[in-house]
Amino acid sequence: MAETKYGKYFFHYEGEQNFPLGKILARFDNNTVKGSLFYFLHWVMPETDLNADGFKVGHPPHIHKDAELLFHIGTNPKDPMDLGAEIEFHMGEEMEKHVFSETTVIFIPPGVVHAPWKPLRIDRPFLFLEVNQELTHTEKFFPELLPEEKRKLVDWKAWKDKGFQ
Repeated sequence: MAETKYGKYFFHYEGEQNFPLGKILARFDNNTVKGSLFYFLHWVMPETDLNADGFKVGHPPHIHKDAELLFHIGTNPKDPMDLGAEIEFHMGEEMEKHVFSETTVIFIPPGVVHAPWKPLRIDRPFLFLEVNQELTHTEKFFPELLPEEKRKLVDWKAWKDKGFQ
């Protein structure tokens, strides 16, 4: 679409699709568009194997340098508040547990430990939008916050600190 004056601002995601939750629709950051914050939009599908290694614990506890919003968007037009899934999410170093099954947005202040993020069940596809209010994605993990039996289940090679010294 770059043949027009504003065509450079229209994007169709053509990147990596090897993502276990579902098709990636968009992934942006400052490297995609100068000045853009970090955005990641994808489907979460019912056929996801919630017993696979990556889902036994979920995305491990971590922080970001800037605020993050996690949008869980139901896709039933007759009842858009019904997520069609049940998600377990933890906040804070004390790992405060939250479970929800409705369309939900989670606001995470900068530096606040959050996760694991773990689907407990997925009955119907839903959309997940991650917005990090930073130009480049940062992430620092806290494996010590997980009980030892869960810590052993995580493939820590797949979860690397980014943007922290």
